[in-house]
Amino acid sequence: MNAKPHVIVVGGGFAGLETAFGLRYLLGDRVQLSLAADREDFLFKPNTIYLPFGGAEAPLHIPLPNPLFRRHISFHQSTVTEVEPDALAVELVDGTRLRGDFLVLATGAAMRPQEVPGLAEHAQTIWTPRQMRSLGRCFQELKDAARTGRHQRVLFLVPPNNECAGPLYEIAFMLDTWLRRANLRPLVHLTWTTFEAGYIQAFGPRLHQVVEREFAARGIEGHTSAVVKKVFHEEVRYADGAVRPFDLLVTFPPYASAVDYRELPHDDRGFLHTHPDTRQVRGHPQIYAPGDAGDFPMKQAFLAFLQADAVAQHLCTVIEPGLLERPRPFEPISMCVTEMLDKATFAQVPLEETGIPAPPVRVAADADGAYRVGTSPLWRLGKKALGVYLPVQFRAGRPFHGGRPWQAMELALKGMSRVLAS
Repeated sequence: MNAKPHVIVVGGGFAGLETAFGLRYLLGDRVQLSLAADREDFLFKPNTIYLPFGGAEAPLHIPLPNPLFRRHISFHQSTVTEVEPDALAVELVDGTRLRGDFLVLATGAAMRPQEVPGLAEHAQTIWTPRQMRSLGRCFQELKDAARTGRHQRVLFLVPPNNECAGPLYEIAFMLDTWLRRANLRPLVHLTWTTFEAGYIQAFGPRLHQVVEREFAARGIEGHTSAVVKKVFHEEVRYADGAVRPFDLLVTFPPYASAVDYRELPHDDRGFLHTHPDTRQVRGHPQIYAPGDAGDFPMKQAFLAFLQADAVAQHLCTVIEPGLLERPRPFEPISMCVTEMLDKATFAQVPLEETGIPAPPVRVAADADGAYRVGTSPLWRLGKKALGVYLPVQFRAGRPFHGGRPWQAMELALKGMSRVLAS
């Protein structure tokens, strides 16, 4: 290893930036850092849920050159075309070849709507800002039609191999509130279908019960274990023989790895096989895969942060043994706030892998009091606070879980959860 080891991070999303900023925070100038990403800005994707309802997009984009320059992280705006595991090198589409002592592959996930026949042709999807704006135009057309007295049918669809449908639940709840405020809700029928046996199944019975109560109170028709078979122009057909019509179909498509890492061990969705605690790629101890590029079955921003923190801490102990008393392994504790426009639901959920396809994760058996859920209008403030906090951290080149700002945020969230969740 060189006197100043070189860590190459590929990916400019939650996991990539958290790893890079976390390494600089922990090791200072004792490590050389390079980051390659396919775009020059970071998108705060969780808050794109506001775009269909008139939210502004510009604040969700954080330009990367300034914070990376501030933290002395070399930036390459390009897409990876090849990984050379033995050489610990990556080839970029612009012809650049980066070689280091460690690789962090944090290239995330992509959507595969084509896996469901007819889905790409007939559904509105929620992944990119462009798709969210398109959905917003559809919602406006829906509202205009309802104002003329025409009844409308909106069908929400979660297909198999979607790894986290939380944002789609938010869109459904927000649409209900948005229509109620316009006094148009009675003219729009909302139906929810998911392949899972429960609502937000990985988050356990408490989240299922919250969604079940909200659906009943809001008049949203919900169906679990509804596996889509084929989508047609105005109807969806399911494996159990059910046929459900729609005027507007909204979906969160199946997940797959955004990059095909042919040279590394991966599952049938392209996600890299990793060691649970450290996120090291199996058989390649100098290569890490935090976040959605790895094989942890739940894909979510907060879990990506935790995986990236585990990578940064493990790398720290390898590069500077003894600097940390004990590196923190990845412990999958999901934290999320589900927006509804009139209120929000907070959930803190310790998770464990099941080792079976369905469900691949569940609430940890030893969760005890760490499993907390609560619904309140005040949780909307928590959602907004996180939406301000993260951009501030990343604009400054600081990790999400870093320094006094995080200590203050964590203290506030713990205080709110004690009062507003149980």
